[in-house]
Amino acid sequence: MINVVARTSNLAPYLKSTTQVVASGLKPLAAPVPVVSDKVNSQPAPTYLTSYSLSQQLPKGYVSVKSGVPVTTQIRHAHTDIQIPDFSPYRRRDVQNSNVSSRNSEESRKAFTYMIVGGGSIVSAYAAKTLVGDFVSSMSATADVLALAKIEIKLSDIPEGKSVTFKWRGKPLFIRHRTASEIDIERNVNVASLRDPQHDNERVQKPQWLVLIGVCTHLGCVPIANAGDYGGYYCPCHGSHYDASGRIRKGPAPLNLEIPFYEFPEDDLLIVG
Repeated sequence: MINVVARTSNLAPYLKSTTQVVASGLKPLAAPVPVVSDKVNSQPAPTYLTSYSLSQQLPKGYVSVKSGVPVTTQIRHAHTDIQIPDFSPYRRRDVQNSNVSSRNSEESRKAFTYMIVGGGSIVSAYAAKTLVGDFVSSMSATADVLALAKIEIKLSDIPEGKSVTFKWRGKPLFIRHRTASEIDIERNVNVASLRDPQHDNERVQKPQWLVLIGVCTHLGCVPIANAGDYGGYYCPCHGSHYDASGRIRKGPAPLNLEIPFYEFPEDDLLIVG
């Protein structure tokens, strides 16, 4: 592409002509046609251009070709011997022919696409499960804490009418060997009169053994065994009274003393936890 600017004295002050010197497949080779700018030409262009009118506008004097800011001289070199790479070995057989629709190929590849998506989903779900499992297990109890998850107590060491305190999972554990009179008194209590209604049979597996967590349900204090107005447990911090079944009978505590999970694998053995 060449841009030429001519300076004349007889005709228009500037005359610009553009020509393409290299033919390409997009634009054929054309002869240069001078174009007079309407902004700088004082003479109006004729409404009907003829060969005579065009010849009158051609420069008669010295014509100079300049390259710079006012005018740009451009020459493009086009190579007609460039070969387009052939990617046929990398294309599927179903889409190598550009004249044939590839919709049938898309239908046949749906199973492969579904398999890839399904397999990726399964792998992602398994990875997410493993990540969440490791994260949750990192917040679980340590080995030394899990070792104290259960406690074995030999019941023959606790005499009748006594309450023994053990430490279980960082909490006091009350084991009470109740007498026959205490069992009769607690069984005959009117459940409807209790703040936290619960019968004595619901709180024990064996009538003579009462297993409780020694934490007051008011503010977490430790009650005193064999004390209080009802002969059970008494919290001196705020004056909560529990009976020999661990039920709240008087004071600010809202609930009965908690009963942990326990079992009797043998008649003389108690396992808590």
